[in-house]
Amino acid sequence: MRYDILVLGSGPAGLAAAVGARGRNKSVLVIGNRWQDSPLAKAEKVDNYLGMPGRTGAEMLEEFYNHAVKAGVEFVTGRAISLMAWNGFMVTVGSQVYEGSALILAPGVSRQAKYPGEGEYLGRGVSYCATCDGMLYRNKPVAVVGRSPDAPQEANYLKSLGCQVVYVSPQPPQGLDGDIPFVKANRLAVKGETTVTALEADGADIPCNGVFILRQAVAPTDLLPALETENGVIKVDRRMATNVEGVFAAGDCTGAPLQVAKAVGEGHVAALSACEYLDQQQEK
Repeated sequence: MRYDILVLGSGPAGLAAAVGARGRNKSVLVIGNRWQDSPLAKAEKVDNYLGMPGRTGAEMLEEFYNHAVKAGVEFVTGRAISLMAWNGFMVTVGSQVYEGSALILAPGVSRQAKYPGEGEYLGRGVSYCATCDGMLYRNKPVAVVGRSPDAPQEANYLKSLGCQVVYVSPQPPQGLDGDIPFVKANRLAVKGETTVTALEADGADIPCNGVFILRQAVAPTDLLPALETENGVIKVDRRMATNVEGVFAAGDCTGAPLQVAKAVGEGHVAALSACEYLDQQQEK
């Protein structure tokens, strides 16, 4: 079956795009992991999404997913291993090939190789979002693993909340508050018991209750080599259109801020733009 729109990614941006496209009566297939496997599902509490305060990440994602199902969105669980742009788009998932006339990229960020203990303590002291989880660690010691250009600013934000911050990265950061201790280290591991108790940095333990691992988003150019990126993220215009005709992108893959509200808004814009593109193609 050929779909009007293929969506790569089943997080907030992908689900918002799918629902938006269904609202324009387009057939939509979402390709991605189970929503339960999303990093957002591990969030203890999300307090900054309008109209839905106090939800856990899992509660929020479940509502998003159920909305998409009721809207008639179809789902395939799996990882896209190849993509061909020819007379539309063909995406291979396992041994199956799915076709679409337009494509929306919403894969989130590439987390790269995880540090020892990172996956084990995700949601139990390990976080990828200072804005989302910072308040949980007010007056508590935290370590910030800086692997993105805006990581120093995120560390400064955590300090402003009252967190006791130590910044860890391979190189001295630019823009870091002078009162925040800096530890130069490359080999990292997260330690803990029930929750995080320390970050091991080049063999030395940094006692902490939380570890914020802030990496730079990486564009999925391995699937679509022609895709234009800028500073490691997919380059889009205000319509969420990429440089490739018929391809749109939304959410964390387009860069900071890595927030649910931003992802949902961009997903909806991408959907409307994709629908407009399809309608124009039919008129030709």
